[in-house]
Amino acid sequence: MDYISVKEASERWHIGERWIQKLCEEERIDGVLRFGRSWMIPKDAERPLDLRRNRQGKTCARAEKESNA
Repeated sequence: MDYISVKEASERWHIGERWIQKLCEEERIDGVLRFGRSWMIPKDAERPLDLRRNRQGKTCARAEKESNA
């Protein structure tokens, strides 16, 4: 299986490196492995949905767009 770095996943998914590290820590990316202080993300892994909520308790607009696609 081929792996990519957090930086490569950040560029591919258009989200910050720190956010991807947090997703890895929370095991929200399937097949992710820890290698020392680095994360190895499977090349074919899909971007997890953004589950953050706004003040009214609704999911953010990006999560709604992704779930409809």
